[in-house]
Amino acid sequence: MDPRQSQGRTVIRAGRVIDPSQSIDRVDDVTIVDGRIESVGPAAERPDRTIDAGGLIVCPGLIDMHVHLREPGGEEQETIETGTRAAAGGGFTAVACMPNTKPPIDNVDTLRAVLDKARSGAHCRVYPVAAMTVGQRGQVPVDMPALKAAGAIAFSDDGIGLDDDRVARAVFDRARPCDALLIQHCEVAALSAGGCVNQGRIAEQLGVAGIDPRAETEMLARDLDLLRGSPVRYHVAHVSTERAVDLVRRGKAEGLPVTAEVTVHHLALTEDAVLRQGANAKMKPPLRTEADVAACRRGLCDGTIDCIATDHAPHTAEAKERGLRDAPFGVVGLETAWPVSWGVLVETGRLDPAGLIDRMSCQPARILGLSDQGTLAAGTVADVTMLDATASWVLSANSLISKSNNSPFIGRHLVGRCVATLVAGVCRYVAEGSEGRFAQPG
Repeated sequence: MDPRQSQGRTVIRAGRVIDPSQSIDRVDDVTIVDGRIESVGPAAERPDRTIDAGGLIVCPGLIDMHVHLREPGGEEQETIETGTRAAAGGGFTAVACMPNTKPPIDNVDTLRAVLDKARSGAHCRVYPVAAMTVGQRGQVPVDMPALKAAGAIAFSDDGIGLDDDRVARAVFDRARPCDALLIQHCEVAALSAGGCVNQGRIAEQLGVAGIDPRAETEMLARDLDLLRGSPVRYHVAHVSTERAVDLVRRGKAEGLPVTAEVTVHHLALTEDAVLRQGANAKMKPPLRTEADVAACRRGLCDGTIDCIATDHAPHTAEAKERGLRDAPFGVVGLETAWPVSWGVLVETGRLDPAGLIDRMSCQPARILGLSDQGTLAAGTVADVTMLDATASWVLSANSLISKSNNSPFIGRHLVGRCVATLVAGVCRYVAEGSEGRFAQPG
């Protein structure tokens, strides 16, 4: 069998099918016909192809709504091809890519160039996020209606918080008529300038400037005030502090249209990781305290935080070797998101497997408006991830598919791994040693 085929009838046999969108959790078959889900249940007809999923979890494809693919302009760090290959290797069937490229995605021509490159060379679905302001300079709102019509899934100046209150209000006003999703990187520059790690004990120990947690919470509080007067679809990127979790919780209790994500590293690591991993544990927002991590975990589990993202931000080894003060912010995460989340959330009993899949597939699809994804419902596209929850492995720098290896989890023992990723029924990734599962006769 050629795993790249999508036409005809394919049956994924005897996997543990988990689909939170339909409250399914049972050992069963999944039938795919011409790239779409036909059914979850015993196959009614003889298939053209069979995939052996015995002992594996079969679920809706994972979706990451916060990824940096770097192209155009940063191809030495990552490309659309390498980044989406890493995504497929991590079980992701779709990613939303951020606009802080060179040039930024702030106009229709650049947006179309990214979409064209994705159509010709991506290994999973790519949904570009356009900038909120021209050049991401925080001064002039972009033409949201035109960009949304051209394919922008959302708008963000990610990497830069929208500091100017007047411009922020103008962006909200422009988003409302076209029902645009705004993704805010909450960071007040005056409170973070010069900092490289969380303000507090570790910054003092290392003798470096810290980033005040209020940089996140003050902008979030302002935006929630704006939402009260100008309701738009508003999403908080990479929540990292206990106070931010509380603000989102209160906003939701008021009925404000706010959603939020937390990254895998903010769920799994505290600021102490900087002592072990150095610049490979340097990101914005920075790793925080144990109390902040505990609050983020609680918020994710109780529904205050809607989903998990990676904020996959590749950098070259040379850039990260400049030292903690001078190295760029950001870490890679597409290939480790599932096993790290499984270890932190499922193996500890905080979430069951369905709860984790909900937050890595169903909820991102809901927030992004991808009604055909995040589900195995009949008639939807056959974006399917197959996962081995028992695979045991140690992450090494040379085992990553991504073009960059700036991971804070290098050397960590992980449990759980993606075995196969299907996009519209086409197998875009098969783990080494698992090819035999795709050689079964119909």
